[in-house]
Amino acid sequence: MTFRPGPPPPAPARRGNAAAAAPLTDGEWHRLHPLTPLLRGGIVLIVVLGILLNNLRDTLVEMVIPGGGPQQDGDPVRYVYEHGAVGWVLLGLVGFVIVLIGLFYLSWRMHEFRVTGDVVEVRSGVLFRNHRKARLDRIQGINVSRPLIPRLFGTAKLEIAQAGNDANVQLAYLGAKAGDDLRQRILVLASGAQEDEAEAADGQPRYDSEGLVSDRVHEFLSPELDAGAVHATRIVKVQPGRLIASLLLSGTTVFLLVVLAAIIVSIAVTGEYFLLVSLFPAVIGAGGYYVRKFSKSLQYTIADTRDGIRIGFGLVSTSNETLPPGRIHAVSVAQPLLWRPFGWWDIRINRATNAGNGASNNQQVSSIVLPVGTAEDVRQVLEIILPSLVGSAVVGPGATKDRMREGSAEAVSVVDDSLTTTGDRGGFQHSPRRGRWLRPLSARRNGYRFVPGAVLLRMGAVWRTLVVVPLPRVQSVKVSQGPVERLLRLASVHVQTVHGPVTAAIGALDARDAQQLWADTAERAVEAAASDTSHRWRSASGHAAGQEARGHVSAPPAGPQGAAPGHTGPPVWSPAPAGWGDVPPTGAVR
Repeated sequence: MTFRPGPPPPAPARRGNAAAAAPLTDGEWHRLHPLTPLLRGGIVLIVVLGILLNNLRDTLVEMVIPGGGPQQDGDPVRYVYEHGAVGWVLLGLVGFVIVLIGLFYLSWRMHEFRVTGDVVEVRSGVLFRNHRKARLDRIQGINVSRPLIPRLFGTAKLEIAQAGNDANVQLAYLGAKAGDDLRQRILVLASGAQEDEAEAADGQPRYDSEGLVSDRVHEFLSPELDAGAVHATRIVKVQPGRLIASLLLSGTTVFLLVVLAAIIVSIAVTGEYFLLVSLFPAVIGAGGYYVRKFSKSLQYTIADTRDGIRIGFGLVSTSNETLPPGRIHAVSVAQPLLWRPFGWWDIRINRATNAGNGASNNQQVSSIVLPVGTAEDVRQVLEIILPSLVGSAVVGPGATKDRMREGSAEAVSVVDDSLTTTGDRGGFQHSPRRGRWLRPLSARRNGYRFVPGAVLLRMGAVWRTLVVVPLPRVQSVKVSQGPVERLLRLASVHVQTVHGPVTAAIGALDARDAQQLWADTAERAVEAAASDTSHRWRSASGHAAGQEARGHVSAPPAGPQGAAPGHTGPPVWSPAPAGWGDVPPTGAVR
């Protein structure tokens, strides 16, 4: 591994420079929106004051209109009023408010952020200082959320997702347009793109205000996704009617129906109608679940943009996240049994980020890329989130739409030959006949295959599932064999990725096929990781030039010693287990 000194970084543009391309990414420290203290803590204070006023309304009415309210003994407000201490109390309240405003102002002044060519830094705190950094080449996604109250004030929360527990960096709150622009600027810096003047001018924030009320009304009525503003080339939307039907045809509905049937039978047998009371909590809980899931999935869109994969949802409170290419570690396409007559599927992903304390609660939602869609929707989404799966995905300067879509015919083959097929159709290596002892219904569907840049695992006869693991994202490969599998000469393979809802494991394979899958996956993963440049997806000269231009470590050599970008340790070689056959022990576990 060779270290090469790079040229000194350019001096950051100053705030007063009219030629600066991005005021918030000039390397200088900036502050959040002035209303941030009110939105983060002041609203809670207003609610508390509202509760106090509501409890004291009778006393206040009596003070303004004598005899207009009921008399209460021991009321502190009446005691203060009768003893002539109203002025002192009001003076104390004014002093308390002034001190509170001063603390809010000091907290706002001490909360700053800056964006350089390498990191996003946030420092905050008055007595106890906190300094967080997010490296641009380790960004897993950038989410811009607009809860209802901040949305009324034209603000938004920007959260930068990083790999690790509680590693995310938040900027709460920014102006809504400034947040969108800052997100786009950070992704441009992370991509390694060299923007020309026209592109930079096109990305400049536009603050043509028509008035406070007009701006808020326009923002609420505007669509969640502006295809022109984000340069979207492909958009997949979830239909509201299909979304409602999918919620009704879910496991939660089946569970409720079973509980309802059990209660009805119990009443018929015992004659005790008080059992109906136990149904109320289940109905209330299920109703809340349906409302939350439906509201969070309204206006659900998946778009292919030059900055990455954009996932947006929400009606009253909105959220949209942009995932840079190469940040998806595993994909699951699943079809519950009740969805099969309609041909519906959902898509979930694994990402290298884990929201911790105080972080966003969108982690579970952002793992769902497609809540419900047809096979055609699945095909389009796979082409968006895994462009390398369908051919040569060309990005950066000089890229054309035709070149970016090269090989899309193979994507049709991947979907059509994997979702509903069985046996060896589509090139899958499936379980042998003796595998039916462990997979009585799905032995012929249970199989695997390789496609350019990924390994596919096809499983399930009742609950159909297709798991796609990009080879550069493979963390390790494990082969296991229990006593029953050993007796049947079968084995299981687990292609391990980052933690998430997708589990890339397949069992009941022939022992020799399992070893072959283990060896081929490990070998191909090392080769794919050595040539992966997705972390600098818009760099003109790829990974090596992007690293050398910034004075970083040169690209790792191809072969077993090369590690994937973002890998924190060297590859670990693992010999083939004894007694697995005559397949050479090749491959590496990273």
